Amino acid sequence: MPLYLTDDQSMLRDTAREFMAEEGAIAKQLRKYRDMGCKDGFGHALWRQFGELGFTGILVDEADGGMGLGHVEAGIVLEEIGRNLTPSPFLVTAVAVVEALRGTAQRERWLPGILAGETVAALAVDEGRKHRPEGIAMKAERSGNGFKLTGQKRFVVQGASADFFIVAAQAEEGLTLFTVEKDSSNLDVEGVRLADSSIGARLDFNGVEVDSDAVVGEVGGGEAVLGRVLNAARAGAASEMVGVGSGAMAMTVDYLKQRKQFGKLIGEFQVLQHRAAHLYSELEIARAAALKAQQLLDEGSPEAEAMVSVAKSKAGRVSTLAVQEGVQMHGGIGMTDEYDIGLYMKRDRVLNELFGDANYHADKLARLKGY
Repeated sequence: MPLYLTDDQSMLRDTAREFMAEEGAIAKQLRKYRDMGCKDGFGHALWRQFGELGFTGILVDEADGGMGLGHVEAGIVLEEIGRNLTPSPFLVTAVAVVEALRGTAQRERWLPGILAGETVAALAVDEGRKHRPEGIAMKAERSGNGFKLTGQKRFVVQGASADFFIVAAQAEEGLTLFTVEKDSSNLDVEGVRLADSSIGARLDFNGVEVDSDAVVGEVGGGEAVLGRVLNAARAGAASEMVGVGSGAMAMTVDYLKQRKQFGKLIGEFQVLQHRAAHLYSELEIARAAALKAQQLLDEGSPEAEAMVSVAKSKAGRVSTLAVQEGVQMHGGIGMTDEYDIGLYMKRDRVLNELFGDANYHADKLARLKGY
């Protein structure tokens, strides 16, 4: 499949780009909710606008009221979210959680709220400082007609704002996913402000009781479902990082065209031109990798998992390069909070860690290829 967008996808990109630049701009969203100390870190009014535009239903089947589109289209929206640092639950709720609910009985309960931009969901997988889904230790013990969940989850993005969680735990039959509502007894939720001003959470499950209807898919069948969910989330995060890198580069190039030193625009200095050209080429490679990963996911290709790791690793490294070059080329002003370039660096750090950093995915790719 060619690595460019169709006419319909280009129209979606133009719509998302205009909307995010106007309604999701840094001053209007990120700085506003950060400076007011918002407990959610994002605006619910904007989330409802996502619903009105149909963004929240991109991955939802038409039979369930969604747009019935694919991961490529979700990536298009995420790139524009990244370009404007727009705080929203889109990546986790409308991509990861929607993927988890696809084809399950729980979708009838939760999808209408997600489609309307009224419901926020979170993915509770990680239990330590790094993303290691292979080492999930939370216990799910049989209790009556359901299960009792015991353990902890960390780095749960939007966890403090979530109406429900998709939780991964070890049952006797194997890894199993559950839906857990926010007001469940014996569930402690502690909101934590992350480096980019978004709000994550630490969750402690002290014998949380759920019934059998809370099981997502089959008991013991969580590994396949979680793999599908994480592939969707990682590919989406790659697109958002491409957007972060592109936004940082655009701001930097604009600065190079304005800042003068020794009577000349600094953009005329050849060394800075070379660095900007190198960054541009790296961003295009990362964008192509993310697009290819999403195309393979939409096709159901067995090669999708490997390409997702390529995309997440490459986008992570390139996004970091973009924000570092941006801060350096801005000089002293790049270190101030009043100027936006530093905000791109903070978002890059969170996205790099989310769902596995570049080193994790380089290692995962090597293992998938037999090394």
